[in-house]
Amino acid sequence: MAKFTKYRPNVAAVVLSNEYPEKCEFLIARRKGMRRGWQFPQGGIDGDETEHEALMRELKEEIGTNDVDIIAEYPEWISYDFPKNTKNPRMYPFKGQRQKYFLVRLRENAEIKLDTHISPEFEEYKFVNGEELFKQVAFFKRKVYRRVIEYFTKEGLL
Repeated sequence: MAKFTKYRPNVAAVVLSNEYPEKCEFLIARRKGMRRGWQFPQGGIDGDETEHEALMRELKEEIGTNDVDIIAEYPEWISYDFPKNTKNPRMYPFKGQRQKYFLVRLRENAEIKLDTHISPEFEEYKFVNGEELFKQVAFFKRKVYRRVIEYFTKEGLL
């Protein structure tokens, strides 16, 4: 069996509702066909895209809007391994993902539409508080999410 050593370059968005900073709610979305597949919007970086370009494209593809303000960027890349039972051929030959996280706020009139892309990745979304976030998101993403949220909290942004 071949050993995978590469990590797919990826961006991820910690999307706050347009009620931020008065109210701190995080957007999470559930992947199609996955009962417990709640996560932040994220996606691969194509070709020669910058991280910011990939972020805006992925938000538009996954939640139907990139009408956001970027508040901050996590200062490092974070890697994680895919769960052993991952069977997504798009991820081959990668062992996991190397992600750049952004904290963004939806603008006042931003409208979320999960079905605007040719092949929608999410079938449901909701806004949750920080405590609920870690109860809902996929288990293998919790450690990374906690690290990112703790950083933004320490910086006084959450």
